Amino acid sequence: MPPSNPADDPFTKLAQNLGELEIVIGERARPAIAGVREGLRDALACRARGDMAGSIAAIRTAMERLANLGSTLDPEEGAMMRFIAERFTAALGAGDKGDAKTVVDVMRRKAGDTKDDDKKDW
Repeated sequence: MPPSNPADDPFTKLAQNLGELEIVIGERARPAIAGVREGLRDALACRARGDMAGSIAAIRTAMERLANLGSTLDPEEGAMMRFIAERFTAALGAGDKGDAKTVVDVMRRKAGDTKDDDKKDW
């Protein structure tokens, strides 16, 4: 179930925090980050329609784009990002919201968000 306030949605926050990566990495990151944002928007739209399989697929694609960007900068960072994306997809597929939320928090931190997210459900 999505949060009642769209601004509290962890995927929305992740998309917003990707701007920090653009600043750090520079111009060459823009196309990849735009693709990640688009994938997260697609995931939100699928979830709003009740299409959880489509939402998970869109998130997986977005996270793969993010991992590929990480790989161009640092192969170890890219491998770690790929592992995070796989763990997230597995958690969602298994219905483990707690683990999925933990992974989203890790992704948000990697994207530059330093705030703790105390929201109970997403």
